[in-house]
Amino acid sequence: MNYSITIGRLAGFTDMLYYLDILGTIAFAASGALTGVRKRMDLLGVVVLGIITATGGGILRDVLMNDLPPFCFKNELYLYLAIGTSLIVFVVPQHFDQQRKLLLILDALGLGTFAVIGTTKAFTYHLGFIGAVIMGVVTATFGGLVRDVLCNDIPLILQREIYATACIVGCTTLCIMRYYSFDQTMALTFSATLIIAIRSAAILRGWQLPRKSV
Repeated sequence: MNYSITIGRLAGFTDMLYYLDILGTIAFAASGALTGVRKRMDLLGVVVLGIITATGGGILRDVLMNDLPPFCFKNELYLYLAIGTSLIVFVVPQHFDQQRKLLLILDALGLGTFAVIGTTKAFTYHLGFIGAVIMGVVTATFGGLVRDVLCNDIPLILQREIYATACIVGCTTLCIMRYYSFDQTMALTFSATLIIAIRSAAILRGWQLPRKSV
């Protein structure tokens, strides 16, 4: 996230990534808020889950890289979107529940977008290969992890869902393409698309990682 810092200079690609960032924020907020409704939380609980799911990853990323205050306090549009989406979900949760498949696809769009933005921001802070991948994965997944912990659920990224795995593949690809001096717009587009494609295919085809039973 944090459009102004991480992608402000990518001519011709800025608008698309920015709008996907906004769409991902809305999808993540809806996911968090809907989880709160299912857990029978009150209005405040639903809104808190929506905000955390939508912004938690970007906040942790910025704290770890000492970019303070975090992005959503510099550009409060993200907070307004998260709060507004959460309120709508609280009022008409059944409408969002009926569109669960669509929400998952939008979530995949957000996942890919957040991951490449987090990785790109790590480049600007001169992090190494592993650090950049971690920042991308954190940006995309940490909000959902906190949501699940607050709801006393096993975090999605620690289950068999192909979620964080898709981010790792995409962020690693972006780092490799940067190392070999690929065009930055091409690298971002390809890496984000790869994450979105892997996650969407996992949703539609039911792909899961293997699990060892003892």
